[in-house]
Amino acid sequence: MTETEFKGQDFEKSLTDATANVAEFDDSERSALRRFQQILHSTPSLVPLIVLAASLIVFGLLEERFFRAATLTLIMQQIAVVGILGVAQSLVILTAGIDLSVGAFAVFTSVVMGQFTFRYGIPPAISIVIGLAVGTALGAINGWLVAKVKLPPFIVTLGTWQIVLAANFMYSANETIRSQDIEAEAPILQFWGTSFKIGATTATLAVLLLIAIVIIMAYVLRQTAWGRHTYAVGDDPEAAELAGVQVKRQLIQVYALAGFFTAVAGWVMIGRYGSVSPAASTGQIGNIQAITAVVIGGISLFGGRGSILGMFFGALIVGVFELGLRMLGTNPQLTYLLIGVLIISAVATDQWIRKISG
Repeated sequence: MTETEFKGQDFEKSLTDATANVAEFDDSERSALRRFQQILHSTPSLVPLIVLAASLIVFGLLEERFFRAATLTLIMQQIAVVGILGVAQSLVILTAGIDLSVGAFAVFTSVVMGQFTFRYGIPPAISIVIGLAVGTALGAINGWLVAKVKLPPFIVTLGTWQIVLAANFMYSANETIRSQDIEAEAPILQFWGTSFKIGATTATLAVLLLIAIVIIMAYVLRQTAWGRHTYAVGDDPEAAELAGVQVKRQLIQVYALAGFFTAVAGWVMIGRYGSVSPAASTGQIGNIQAITAVVIGGISLFGGRGSILGMFFGALIVGVFELGLRMLGTNPQLTYLLIGVLIISAVATDQWIRKISG
């Protein structure tokens, strides 16, 4: 093309005449999937709620007694201790940590409450306050080791779990304080085991306490600056630091509050089981039960996503499976098998949600 021909070209007319359409693809299926993913991402408790509803329906169809009010109340009573430990575990996992010591802390603080009352003659109300303070202090130690010394949360809490569990047996001399002695001399230690009527069924105050703690902590995490800082630390601690969040102090506070809730669970244990026993199984498996409730409840092990309400649904799912399968007379090992499948499925779902949202 010569220079004269080049100048004679009407490029603007060519652009005007050209089609304005761009390549289009049928994205309706992907859009629907993305919308569903966004719903799950914005409402982490939705997945465990769906699983809980489905499990209730299935067991209700298989066993007609399952939908009776007494059965549902029994489930709530059974998960009271695990649910409170789950609140403690949720706080730590939201910061991308993990706490393997919650069960040992609960048993140890219950022993402290009992021993201070019966060995040292301290008024039981004061012994309870001391037990709550001990739990908070133990949690703060975990937080200090994680935040200040920069040790991995898994290693720190694995160590304190073993230390506190051993201290529990040495301090108590493996002595169990009997239920009848507590009832006669220090009934306030069994306060959360107090029964009350709901229509024709009977529940304990521990159920109301669990519900109250879940509601309060759900509000704190979602509606207060402290709660938003907790999520920020778990999502990206460096970005949170740049945004003005004092990450180290936040971590110490989170672990301290988790320790406080373990002590509350220890107090509830006395009411739930009646006695104070250093050999309570919660010390060995309480942490696993709490982590199970948290994971099934949709709280991400990578931190920064999830809700206390989801953990509550997760604890209920475990309670429904345990009681439902027991009522059906199935092999007890089937419970562990199905819960294991739920745990893996919950983590896979979380990974899927994160991958698509990215």
